[in-house]
Amino acid sequence: MNIRLTLEYDGTGYAGWQRQDNAMAVQQRVEEAVAAVTGERAGVVAAGRTDAGVHALGQVCHFHTGSAIPPERTAFALNTHLPPDIRVTESRQVHDAFHARYDARSKHYRYTLFVRPVAPALERCRVWHIPVPLDTAAMARSAAHFLGEHDFSAFMDSGSHVKSAVRTLTRADVAARGNYITIDFEGTGFLYRMVRIMAGTLVEVGQSKRDADSIPELLRDGDRRQAGVTAPAHGLCLMRVYYDGDELRD
Repeated sequence: MNIRLTLEYDGTGYAGWQRQDNAMAVQQRVEEAVAAVTGERAGVVAAGRTDAGVHALGQVCHFHTGSAIPPERTAFALNTHLPPDIRVTESRQVHDAFHARYDARSKHYRYTLFVRPVAPALERCRVWHIPVPLDTAAMARSAAHFLGEHDFSAFMDSGSHVKSAVRTLTRADVAARGNYITIDFEGTGFLYRMVRIMAGTLVEVGQSKRDADSIPELLRDGDRRQAGVTAPAHGLCLMRVYYDGDELRD
């Protein structure tokens, strides 16, 4: 039986999703919970490997099991063995060939800024504090340049081993509400730290350190050194992963 899970987690205390030898990762906690519930050592495969400190509201993963636990009850069972900063919000059976990573049609990430002179106390691990006002109109105009298919080499950090840096973005929105500015990206795939570099570049646009229409040149030249800073991990959240047929469940 192939079980699909939807996870919500606070990445603050973890070295990212992927299991590691010398640090605690979200994957390890989930696999330990699966073992405790099913009595099986099953590998849990996620849609994407979030970095250390990055959060998720809609991470998707799957694992195969011979357990007799009803699929819809698996979430409850796993949550009794998971720490409070990791929750399974849904579990269901899917066809045996379903693969959380390879079947993903698109992913939605959100980067959140908190703008005021004084840093927040309660959300300090979930937003990037910016002490000065930002030009959100310029940021929104700049973000629109990311839409479509491009070579995103300029927005890929070292450590990424991919054959091609070409990706397609279908959403690149900037919205302001009170002290918060959210930057939403949706696309077919993302490179290592790509969202954080795009967010850092847009913040520089908002600070008038960079022209709003400089993005096309960065995309064309592909030079990481010319793009903006890498935004802190704790402001990033994987909001949702989309699969064929999911619209019927919305």
